[in-house]
Amino acid sequence: MKYFYDLHLHSCLSPCGDMDMTPNNLVNMAKLLGLDVIALTDHNTSLNCEAAMKVGDAVGVLVIPGMELTTSEDIHAVCLFPTLDAALAFSDYVDQNRIKVKNKAQIYGRQVIMNEDDEEIGEIGHLLLPASFISIMDAYAKAKEFGGICYPAHIDRDSLSILSVLGEIDPYCGFRTAELADISKLEALKEQHPILCGMNIVTCSDAHYLENMREAQNILDLPELTREAFIAHLDASDNKTSH
Repeated sequence: MKYFYDLHLHSCLSPCGDMDMTPNNLVNMAKLLGLDVIALTDHNTSLNCEAAMKVGDAVGVLVIPGMELTTSEDIHAVCLFPTLDAALAFSDYVDQNRIKVKNKAQIYGRQVIMNEDDEEIGEIGHLLLPASFISIMDAYAKAKEFGGICYPAHIDRDSLSILSVLGEIDPYCGFRTAELADISKLEALKEQHPILCGMNIVTCSDAHYLENMREAQNILDLPELTREAFIAHLDASDNKTSH
């Protein structure tokens, strides 16, 4: 079966995320756009995933819990998990292993935790943007320890990407998947970085605002619509997904 996906979305918990990106708003927008599955990947935290997953269950959108990890090299990587418990455990680990400075809400925006009714139930006081102490070289292995997967985000961008920072994707990292913001750049990147020819490629919106969410266009072909199936597919080395 073919399923429409967007595996890189931010909520109002991300400091650069719009306050309109509440769990209900972003999940229901995904439904309106025709998406079958989304992943909530706030910066360095998974604390809004529970609310989004409950909304997804109610409206028929599969929500995968995750985060956009900032590594010690200031590289962004998407981490996805098959269960909420696994995502929250990893979130706790990252929280214990990241730089903590007080958030200036007037500059970066509030970092709001919500329930499934879009009611505020908390706020993170430390800015979520700074780097963690986790290296990009260890990110995949660390996510696997918690039952999930990890792969470099928006590798085609000029900042905060593995290619912009390191200039290459080291095979030692173990990544099976890479994310592009613009799929039209894939063939040129494959010529420059042949390692991509053996990886699964996904393209996602990285939306921080409702208007930046994309209509259903990117698909994955899976035997079933489950979190486990999506993660297994992206962690396989023989799919060569490039939708």
